[in-house]
Amino acid sequence: MTKRRLKILIVEDEEAIAKMIAMNLRVANYDTDIFHDGREACEALREEHFYDLALLDIMLPGMDGFELLEEMKKYEIPVIFLTARDDIESKIQGLRGGAEDYIVKPFDVLELLVRVEKVLERNNKLSDTEKVLDIEINYKEHTVKQNGQEIVLKPMEYSLLELLVKNRNMAISREKILNIVWGTDYYGETRTVDVHIGQLRKKLGWSGYIKTVSKLGYRLEV
Repeated sequence: MTKRRLKILIVEDEEAIAKMIAMNLRVANYDTDIFHDGREACEALREEHFYDLALLDIMLPGMDGFELLEEMKKYEIPVIFLTARDDIESKIQGLRGGAEDYIVKPFDVLELLVRVEKVLERNNKLSDTEKVLDIEINYKEHTVKQNGQEIVLKPMEYSLLELLVKNRNMAISREKILNIVWGTDYYGETRTVDVHIGQLRKKLGWSGYIKTVSKLGYRLEV
């Protein structure tokens, strides 16, 4: 049986931003619907409300994001606000109103994907296992099997693999990998990333899939 792809609703009045968000979500293996008007999105919910997550701007024509949040709650759709409003009053209103997260524009796309994943995880929307190429990852148990045989990975190797898999087909810089996998308080060199990538390629036999992106970092191509 084919696993259902998670579906995310994007309500953003700036078309270029909405398309950029949707493109990156699709690369990360999500389905998306886009609306540029809050009222239109609200009316459409009556016909199609089986969304796993909604990304809402606040300043929208027709109906603002705060009003739209109340509609999302009726259908138990978790919400992340994506907005240019960075005042503390708006943040408090959004989070107290029931939003799962509040992200201020401009934002980093990879950070958005990580936050989306965390919200989906909190709401039990993500599967415990995922199959990519010839491996199966169990996210709950932190185990990796290749053709039925367990591959023993060190903690950082596993975290690196998880990052690459969840952001497959996207180029990720060495600095971003360091921040996410090793943490923002890690002061080591980016050479650490290269060493762990080499180990991961060797253990999985993925030299042809984990690509080096010149002068940037790495990308898992599947």
